[in-house]
Amino acid sequence: MNLIEVTRKEHIREFIRLPLRLYKSYPSWIRPLDADIEQVFDPKKNKTFRKGEAVRWILQDDNGTTIGRVAAFINRKTVNKKNDQPTGGMGFFECIEDQDAAFRLFDAAKDWLSERGMEAMDGPVNFGERDKWWGLLVDGFDIEPNYNCNYNPPYYREMFENYGFRIYFKQFTFGRFVRDPFHPRLHEKAEKAMKDPGYSFRHLRLKELDKYTEDFRIVYNKAWAGHGVPEMSSLQAKAIMKQMKPIIDEKIIWFGYYEGEPVAFYINLPEVNQIFKHVNGKLDLLGKLKFLYHKKMRTCKKMLGLVFGVSPEHQRKGLEGALVLATAEMVQRKYQQYDTMEMNWIGDFNPKMIRVVEQVGGDIVKTHHTYRKLFDENREFKRAPIL
Repeated sequence: MNLIEVTRKEHIREFIRLPLRLYKSYPSWIRPLDADIEQVFDPKKNKTFRKGEAVRWILQDDNGTTIGRVAAFINRKTVNKKNDQPTGGMGFFECIEDQDAAFRLFDAAKDWLSERGMEAMDGPVNFGERDKWWGLLVDGFDIEPNYNCNYNPPYYREMFENYGFRIYFKQFTFGRFVRDPFHPRLHEKAEKAMKDPGYSFRHLRLKELDKYTEDFRIVYNKAWAGHGVPEMSSLQAKAIMKQMKPIIDEKIIWFGYYEGEPVAFYINLPEVNQIFKHVNGKLDLLGKLKFLYHKKMRTCKKMLGLVFGVSPEHQRKGLEGALVLATAEMVQRKYQQYDTMEMNWIGDFNPKMIRVVEQVGGDIVKTHHTYRKLFDENREFKRAPIL
């Protein structure tokens, strides 16, 4: 076997195209956009390179056929954050069903990280934000992956665990049928807020996008800033909304107000992998035309619950329940565009959020594992702390 660092165009092409061979017998797999993978490794597009470095390899057999790939990376902002040892990352792992080949790839990542002072590696993870390419799928192989979420064969789990990776935390995806009833407890919560005439609810309107962008920023900063999350500037909020605008469905993004002031939001989006699965990884001219066609024809029937936020002074007043029911009044009765919804990336270290989602009526439909490998196997292993 020959391990080759990806430095040339032909190596990049092999890195991108390997999954096409590996997943030809997996009907639920959706090919990621080539551009989404490549921008992870582009210093001009991935700001993580400002405080980090990355490398990737392909593995070829003696006949020159690519049989595996992997990447390793260091983000200097996170190597010591909440860790007992400097910890790097590995990801974008793909491999034929051959443990020797898998271990050769894992060794490459481990050795590269060790040379740079790391004492552990998490994987499979992203070189960047956690909301993309994070965790190994271990359950839910019959369900199509959501946009920028990992999908992999079942045999990967054994490869990781045989190498010595241990579960650092689990990530759950909850799913439900849109028109199923909600848990009675959610109705009880909502009634508390509904009795206060100061509360009102309305969905986003694209013709007033600037107003709703600022409302989003206000609530976000109250709900999240100060919990290890930096405040969001107006420019950042506008950039987020600009990025989402091509896929926004205004009827599934809802805001809560108290006496006219924004106090809560519930952001849902069409699950765009339901459209991207038709473009075969290429958002070229033909791919864009296909995207526009499927968007216009409303072929997407799945919603993605993206983020929920309530200002601290309005928490524990039933507002989250009232906001969910206001959204439900639209999507269950007036606007029956979507049949299912999923809520991604809910860690087992966040039991409070799990309880909220369970009250919405969701069941776990996919499970991903984020693994950690300690290079010193005699060191005590600790799982991610509970929030």
